[in-house]
Formats: sequence, structure tokens, C-alpha cells
Amino acid sequence: MWISWLWSRALLTDRRILWLLFVSNLIGTAYGYFWYGKQLAQVWATHPAWQIVFVPDSPTASLFFTLALLGLLFPPSSRWMKGIVRLIEALAIVTSVKYGVWAISIIFWDAGLGYEIQPLSWMLVASHGIMAIEALLYVRFFSLGTLWLIPAAIWTFSNDIVDYTYGVFPYLSLEHLARLNQVRNFTFGLTVSSLCAAWLAIVGAGRGRYSVEPLKPRRSSKR
Repeated sequence: MWISWLWSRALLTDRRILWLLFVSNLIGTAYGYFWYGKQLAQVWATHPAWQIVFVPDSPTASLFFTLALLGLLFPPSSRWMKGIVRLIEALAIVTSVKYGVWAISIIFWDAGLGYEIQPLSWMLVASHGIMAIEALLYVRFFSLGTLWLIPAAIWTFSNDIVDYTYGVFPYLSLEHLARLNQVRNFTFGLTVSSLCAAWLAIVGAGRGRYSVEPLKPRRSSKR
């Protein structure tokens, strides 16, 4: 019984849990951008400036989810802000699932090619696994409908195209660089899979084509 409570609405929408997740994801996002610091500087110095936004994949996915949590903590009232929140929710779901699974897959793929999994890599496995799980776990509390996956698909496929056309994909081992076509095909396939997973999660949560009202913050009753 207590196991089902771990993913219950009562627990997951508790404002203390939402704030804990918000702060944790915000810290993780900041660390992720720091992690990409060297590559960001290299791309900024050698590539057109517009490509810089496509470099830090996982931190940007984490940023989307962090902002989506903010939308749960402070549900918007205006129509245009609701639209922005739903777009962020769609981006958060698709990119968190995609890049969470992508990072884990690359680490274990490297292990299969002879690389030892270092302690830091295990940390990345855990953190990226949480990225994917929490995104799918919170779909039922978001307000988006399935049509919001269209702009999320455009963004994510655009990221893939820029990464593997202009060479701004995350740093890879020499063995993976020698198999770059395989990595590229896997990445595009994972985008499709992540969109399908997001669609199934939204439909499973009872969303229509468009959206429903966002989660309202609970208020304690007065006595």
C-alpha cells in the first residue's frame, strides 16, 4: 500500500515535494550547464552564435522540467501564459525522456565497447534516469494536450539536425565517433520513441487534443 502512495497525487502535488523537486532540478540544471562549459566555449568560438542554444541538451531538458514545476507551483491565470506553460510542459516531457535515456544508453554502450563505468558515470546514470522518470510521472498533473507535442517535436528534431549537421553533439568517445552514423540514427530514433512515450502518457492521463485546466494549489481549510 505504501508503495502506491509514493506516486499518489497527495504526495507528488504536495507543495513541499514540488519545491524540493524544483530546487533539486534547478541545481542539477546549473551543474549541467557548468558540465557543458568547455564545449559551450568551443562552439561559441568556432561556430555561428545561433548554434550555441543546441549544445547543452540535458541541462536544457532539465530547465524545461524545472519551469514546468514552477507552473504547478504557481498556475497561470492568463490565456497566453497558460499556452507558454503548456509548451514548456511538452518540451519538458519529450526532452527529459529523450536525453535521460540517451545519456544512459551512451554510457552503457561505451561499457559494451570496453570502457569502464566510472563512479561519476554512475551518478550520470542515476540523475538522467530520474530525469526521464519524473517527467513521465508528472504528466498527469500537467495541463497540456497532445497537440502541444507538435512544437516539441519540431524543437527536438531541429536539435538533432543541428547536432549532427554542424557537429555540436555532446562529446563522444573515440569508439562512438567512429560509429557516428549509428549514434546519429539512434538519436533520431530516440526522438521518435520519446514523442510516442509522451503521447501515450498524455493520453493515458486522460488529456484530449488540447488541454485541461492546470493543477490548482491546495489551500488549507480554516477552522
